[in-house]
Amino acid sequence: MISRYTRPEMGRIWENENRFAKWLKVEIAACEAMADEGIVPQGALEIIKSKASFQVERILEIEEVTKHDVIAFLTNVAENVGPDSRYIHLGLTSSDILDTSFALLLKEAIEMIIRDVGDFMEVIKKRALEHKYTLMIGRSHGVHAEPITLGLKLACWYSEMERNLKRLHNACDVISYGKMSGAVGTFANVSPLIEAKALKQLGLKPADISTQIIQRDRHAEYFTSLAILAGTLEKIAVEIRHLQRTEVLEVEEPFAKGQKGSSAMPHKKNPIGCENISGLARLVRSNSLASMENMPLWHERDISHSSVERVIAPDSTILIDYMLKRMAGILEGLVIHKDRMRENMNMTKGLINSQHVLVKLAEKGLERQYAYVMVQRNAMRVWESGEDFMETVMQDEEIAKYLTKEEISSVFDLNYHLTHVDDIFDRVFISA
Repeated sequence: MISRYTRPEMGRIWENENRFAKWLKVEIAACEAMADEGIVPQGALEIIKSKASFQVERILEIEEVTKHDVIAFLTNVAENVGPDSRYIHLGLTSSDILDTSFALLLKEAIEMIIRDVGDFMEVIKKRALEHKYTLMIGRSHGVHAEPITLGLKLACWYSEMERNLKRLHNACDVISYGKMSGAVGTFANVSPLIEAKALKQLGLKPADISTQIIQRDRHAEYFTSLAILAGTLEKIAVEIRHLQRTEVLEVEEPFAKGQKGSSAMPHKKNPIGCENISGLARLVRSNSLASMENMPLWHERDISHSSVERVIAPDSTILIDYMLKRMAGILEGLVIHKDRMRENMNMTKGLINSQHVLVKLAEKGLERQYAYVMVQRNAMRVWESGEDFMETVMQDEEIAKYLTKEEISSVFDLNYHLTHVDDIFDRVFISA
């Protein structure tokens, strides 16, 4: 199922071939920086650059014996390079390679996610402009409030995605740091100059200070940004799920030809895509919690974070890529029932205009709380009897002292609620 929505390249980022390729890239960058400083002979560097390679199967075979992935990798590379391999990993510790290459992998993944977000925002914008003036009831506490438009609902999602995009760009910057400061971060065997030169070549920045590892608050910010994005996608999914309920039925997920909703009930069309998004958001959120649990490690480093990151990094990035693609497809094909929206707005017999009546009375000079009581008693009568709200207001002798029938009738014009839609759209989309 996931492969239908996830670009294969997101999964490939986390495959062994790419992971080890990043390790080799970091090792060669270190060799080049050391050669520039006269530590590695130029001849040896050329041999390393021409011969350095690896075979995934061989690394895994060696690791079965060594029980250490970096040593297995270095052993295999040495088999291909020969005697000059003695300059590879010179003065470095495993985490110099692991954390620096992890930064490259996380950066590669989030740059892809940023592109996904841009594509998703274009879908939201298109549908928002399409339904800019499509009136529907707004709800608070699940109860009818006042009319809004479907376009405004979508514009609100677009604005939130803008904030997600900013968080992702910031997370990309925060994670784009590497280190080659050695076993406890003191540069005992490799100088800060070599670190700076190697990392610049890799497109990374050196951490101001590190222990054996890059500090995990950076990673926590990264995964938390993904979790917040997942929360936005779930927010959209939950809204669509509510609006697709039979009692509401204002929108529906696209339902493909030949699709089945239930093994037992042939009539069913269920919001399974949005329910899927809701479930996966829980995983991405829980992964962000795991990333925060990784922050407090023993002294200069322990290994408790490593196993966690091997799971949450591919899982969270692949899931977010999938969720963005799937939600974009849902919004693109979202079925809109305008007639049902109109029916639902009329369900409460005009009660959705109660505040406008209150405002009109206040404009006539009435004390607001007094006017509130006048309007509320008529509203409660409609709730109990099912009468038409406009008629009950017109029949209220006390209200009639302040508002004419023509003035009352004008209050119930739903176009009143469209007055500032253009202003809101300008704020959201022109600023964007």
